Amino acid sequence: MSTDPSVPAASTTPISAGNTPLRAISSMATRLLLGELTADYAHSTGVTVAVESIGGVDAARRVMAGEVFDIVVLASDAIDKLEAAGKLLPRSRVDLVHSGVAVAVAAGANAPDISTEDAVRQAVLAARTLSYSTGPSGVALARLFERWGVADQLRERIVTPPPGVPVGSLVARGEVELGFQQLSELMNVEGIRVLGPLPPAIQITTTFTAAVCATAPQPGAARQAIAFMASEAAADAKRRQGMDPP
Repeated sequence: MSTDPSVPAASTTPISAGNTPLRAISSMATRLLLGELTADYAHSTGVTVAVESIGGVDAARRVMAGEVFDIVVLASDAIDKLEAAGKLLPRSRVDLVHSGVAVAVAAGANAPDISTEDAVRQAVLAARTLSYSTGPSGVALARLFERWGVADQLRERIVTPPPGVPVGSLVARGEVELGFQQLSELMNVEGIRVLGPLPPAIQITTTFTAAVCATAPQPGAARQAIAFMASEAAADAKRRQGMDPP
């Protein structure tokens, strides 16, 4: 978590946003978490945060293009690029959560062993179809398949989800036999069975980071909302959503 003195403590008296909600954009991975946290924040401060959750690539593109948002929440590598491009206010970024990848099959389907790296490799090779996100965790999985030497063998079996479409929904519809995605995005999808997280040897952890956009109409209020999201008061909600506080 950031300890930057420019980020106000969560207990600071809220800066009023008037009747205009703060506008935030995020990837789908943090959609449910942000929904819970912003509801708590509005209840305790009266400040509303309207969050638009879409595919992370599209969210980053819109911020990069200069669209007006107060807050952006994305994987830390995407935040790095926005920061380097001058699209974020200096010293406004704060890590919110660490999120690991889990594996899912359709409800009622046979559950392969995923307890070890070799077991996951065998499950992947046995799957007729598989899918993973187009975000950082998907990139890391593709690299893992290359390290295993099976990338060419799997290429025709991989189903790429459309932007903003959860991998879990493809699994639930029977379009994908084995799905990999952030636990937070799988755990509330009906029609699937979450087998558990990837084993520690190959676990892929993504850090999701919040920052104030350079276009923010209400930067002070945005900083305070982010401080609340990063505070200890938000820790239980993060765990309920399958994530860990940083």
